[in-house]
Amino acid sequence: MTLTELLAGALIFLGSFVFVGFPDFYSRVHPAGNGDTLGLPLVLLGLAIYEGFTHTSLKIVLVLIFLLLTGPVASHALARSAFLTRQQEEESNVD
Repeated sequence: MTLTELLAGALIFLGSFVFVGFPDFYSRVHPAGNGDTLGLPLVLLGLAIYEGFTHTSLKIVLVLIFLLLTGPVASHALARSAFLTRQQEEESNVD
């Protein structure tokens, strides 16, 4: 395992579980989107480094670019649709 794969695993893990402590939907979208946007490209970068300079690594880099462009857009679309439908989440008992 490369360092990028370990860092990616940590980011995805933290992004998956840290949002539980946030009180509302909009606060929870942010860490989940960051874990996805930062973690998955690091996994792909680690795979591209492991693979070496081949056609496969070029395809992995193209997928990486696609994820970097679409991840934040998806998080924004999710938050915007919740805002437009006036998503109101109950108050949480998080201290």
